[in-house]
Amino acid sequence: MRLLPDSPLLLCVVLVFTAIPSEQDSSGVLGTSQSQAGGSNALPAAGCPRSCGNLTFDYPFGIGSNCSRSPAFSLTCDSTTQTPRLYFEDDSITEVVAYGSTWLQISLSQAIPIMHGGVVSTYNMSWKSSGSGFTLFYANLNITGCDFDIYQLQDRHASSVKLCTVTCPDAGITDKVARQNCNGTGCCSVNLDVLEAFQLQFVLRSHGRARLGTHTSRSSLWDSINVTSTDAEILWSIVDQPTCASAMDDSANYACVSNHSNCYDGLGGRLDLGYICRCDGGYRGNPYVPNGCSRDKGYNPKEQKENCQRSCGNISVPFPFGLEEGCFARRLFQLNCTNTASSSLQFDDEHQVTRIHINEGLVDIKYTPLYEQEMFRVYVSNEPGLYIGSGESSSVQWAVANLTCHEAMQNKSGYACVSISSTCLGVNSTDDYIGYRCKCLHGFQGNPYIHNGCQALPINGESTKKQNLLLGIVIGLSSGIGILLLGLCATVLLRKWKRDIKKQQRKKYFQKNKGLLLEQLISSDENASEKTKIFTLEDLEKATNNFDPTRIIGHGGHGMVYKGILSDQRVVAIKRSKNIEEGEISQFINEVAILSQINHRNIVKLFGCCLETEVPLLVYDFISNGSLFEILHSSSSSGFSLSWDDCLRIAAEAAGALYYLHSAASVSIFHRDVKSSNILLDSNYTAKVSDFGASRLVPIDQTHVVTNIQGTFGYLDPEYYHTGQLNDKSDVYSFGVVLVELLLRREPIITSETGSKQNLSNYFLWEMKTRPTKEIVATQVCEEATEEEINSIASLAEMCLRLNSGERPTMKQVEMNLQLLRTKRSNSCHVVQDNAEEIQPLLCTGAESRYETFSITLGGSSNAESQYSQRFNSLEHDFKSSLGTPH
Repeated sequence: MRLLPDSPLLLCVVLVFTAIPSEQDSSGVLGTSQSQAGGSNALPAAGCPRSCGNLTFDYPFGIGSNCSRSPAFSLTCDSTTQTPRLYFEDDSITEVVAYGSTWLQISLSQAIPIMHGGVVSTYNMSWKSSGSGFTLFYANLNITGCDFDIYQLQDRHASSVKLCTVTCPDAGITDKVARQNCNGTGCCSVNLDVLEAFQLQFVLRSHGRARLGTHTSRSSLWDSINVTSTDAEILWSIVDQPTCASAMDDSANYACVSNHSNCYDGLGGRLDLGYICRCDGGYRGNPYVPNGCSRDKGYNPKEQKENCQRSCGNISVPFPFGLEEGCFARRLFQLNCTNTASSSLQFDDEHQVTRIHINEGLVDIKYTPLYEQEMFRVYVSNEPGLYIGSGESSSVQWAVANLTCHEAMQNKSGYACVSISSTCLGVNSTDDYIGYRCKCLHGFQGNPYIHNGCQALPINGESTKKQNLLLGIVIGLSSGIGILLLGLCATVLLRKWKRDIKKQQRKKYFQKNKGLLLEQLISSDENASEKTKIFTLEDLEKATNNFDPTRIIGHGGHGMVYKGILSDQRVVAIKRSKNIEEGEISQFINEVAILSQINHRNIVKLFGCCLETEVPLLVYDFISNGSLFEILHSSSSSGFSLSWDDCLRIAAEAAGALYYLHSAASVSIFHRDVKSSNILLDSNYTAKVSDFGASRLVPIDQTHVVTNIQGTFGYLDPEYYHTGQLNDKSDVYSFGVVLVELLLRREPIITSETGSKQNLSNYFLWEMKTRPTKEIVATQVCEEATEEEINSIASLAEMCLRLNSGERPTMKQVEMNLQLLRTKRSNSCHVVQDNAEEIQPLLCTGAESRYETFSITLGGSSNAESQYSQRFNSLEHDFKSSLGTPH
């Protein structure tokens, strides 16, 4: 079974079914209200059980008195069955089948008896969450029975939505047969997700009631309505305080009590869903108990069982891997021999092992036929990620523990390299350090993970060496000339063969990456032919000195970026992405064709692409002064900082670029990764919005698209994170975080005085409620900006950061507001200059050069004042009209 990973999103809900039919309103009620508002236990009592059968769980859940944080987290173990089962206390309906640090996988079942004779025609089933911190994430329900319609009631019974109909054309159909397809014949499937409460209504069909008495051989499906879950998950958070900031103020009840733990606002930063605790990076365990977070201690270098089976067919399974309990070093190394005759050795349903290379730290794998080749992942609950591999390779690297060699050797009882002739090596991925592995020393071979596992290689005698040397000399002298000639010929042929192979490979990639499609798009568009260029791989190799690592200027989640110089002396940035799915190639080509036509002074220009590599390369204009993030958050020793006028100008330029993408381009483009590190600054410190690796094109007639969640924590729109629906207001939220960065000069993820981490946006919104804005912003901002300007930008940021996207402004409104502030500031600077030139530099530092163009627009000095007033009043009127406010 493939297990789910722990995730900071996940919460938990208690579900209870009861069914009591009556003549007026027969119902099966699901759920009991058990509030978390009551007293909570900061720590569990000693000796509390932490398992039920094969299932283990951690505090804040518990079995027994004073073993859970609050009654809502109280569990009970039913040991009367052959395999003990875990339930919520006082709830025999909702069984817990899998546990994660913030989620529970559950199984639900309930039967509602049908009253024969047509007395009752309507049956109800209701559910509501057990507390304010509990949410039903999703539930897939199979509903079996005969001849009734299923509705979901909404708005307190004021309306209902029909979900499906169950019919029984064959009166003798069995429950097993009905559930095989569950397509409406005897069984109907219903999907529910992210609900705090719901009610289902089952209405018997009239012809079904008439047929009920005519079939003496009818099945048991006619006697009851059975509701069972095929897959369901419940999610939880701590809700004694609304956010991490307020929770840390209540130290007596603060849940994140372990060292090396951090607090995170629940469900994407929403202020009303409490918080969750997680161990720091590199630490694992339970953050809700003292010293619960620790470095990886999951490796056990000793076999707990004798005579372990060490093969599956013709595949050897050496320690630390194993097939049986007690035969492997950690749960992550447990393998399953499904068929000895065919040597079928598997990690899970997706990945099959073909060979284990102990000394090289590699495992050869292949994908089972039911699954497509993708990024290699094996999830095991409470185990770190120690495998590194991708669908591009059949070999996967692995580490034995998420520790450095120095850390591992400090714990002799848990150190994996137990063979005397072995050594420790670090294992790194392209992004991070993974852990350590063991290897036999040079001149030794074998298994370094078992005692005396590394054995010395055999050494040849002196006579053998002399014989081989003499034989080599004789052969060399007799055939030297012939070999030399053959070598020269072979070299020439080999070079030609390699050139042909490379040429064919590049041609293959060009066709695979839809190069012909892009050429057709270019030839059919007059503008595109002038702007878009399809570069050859040779062009870009020359530009980057064969992709010299010293040319790397950046890397991130989407790939590497190289600095290059084209043959026409243009300096460019060449982006080499990590991967792209086969089915996304056509969409990628269309995006290249459209993005290449974007011509905006504040958007990094896309010159073209190269399609002769496995993953296409993108060629952008090179921006010389780095990113806004680097300048805002670099150390003061750099000697350079942006003035308030620069910040307003850069914010307005970036907002204008995003407005252009949303509304002015031929096809709407949602950036999806707006952040200060994606706002680059050229030689004149003009803003250039960059990095469209996560962007999505949207037809004009669509307001949103549903996508896999992508973005950067600290900037990610909570509503998009929660629903998966991307719209233009998702970029507005992220831009609001950038405005807060400009005001506070702090990074999007900050560390409080207590050492916990939280989103800058949450900190800003919380502090805005308790302190004057001028006390929150950076010292430099207070010195250079007026209080009115600070309050205006803070108010605009607050509007952008609203949880409901419908309450946020558009990027057009954001840009207009910023331009109004710049216009007001420019005018005030000119007025000060006219009346008191000697103090103007103090009030408008660096502003004069920024507004030179504006002064020209105003015309001569004689009528500058009146022209300014007309333009300012027009802009202010347009902005207020767009917001729907009186003016």
